[in-house]
Amino acid sequence: MQNLETQTMPVKSYARPTREHALDLLQGMLRIRRFEEKAAEVYSLGKIRGFLHLYIGEEAVAVGAMQAIGPDDAIVATYREHGHALTRGIPARLLMAEMYGKASGCSRGHGGSMHFFDASRRL
Repeated sequence: MQNLETQTMPVKSYARPTREHALDLLQGMLRIRRFEEKAAEVYSLGKIRGFLHLYIGEEAVAVGAMQAIGPDDAIVATYREHGHALTRGIPARLLMAEMYGKASGCSRGHGGSMHFFDASRRL
C-alpha cells in the first residue's frame, strides 16, 4: 500500500471559459437571482400560496449542472427547482404564472412553486 504522504493525484487540465461563455454563465445566475427576489417579494405580499423554497445562493448549481447535460436528458427536481427550470429554458412568465396558480403556468396552475413541469424541455 502506498504511503499517503507520497501519493499524488493526477492534475486535470481544464480549459478556461471564453469571456463570452463566462458572461453567459453570469447572466444565467443573475436571471435566477432576480426571479427569486421577485418571487420572495410577491410571496411576502401573499400573492403566492403555500410554501416557497427559494433558490437564492444556489444559482451556480443550476447554471453549472445544465452545462453538463444535453437537451435529451431528463431532469427531475423537487422544491427548489426554479433555477433548473429557468436554466432549462422555461420562460420566467410561465414559471411565475404557475406560482400564482394560473392556468397559463407551466403546470396549468396545479404545481405551485414546487412542481414545475414541461415535457418539451424534459423537466
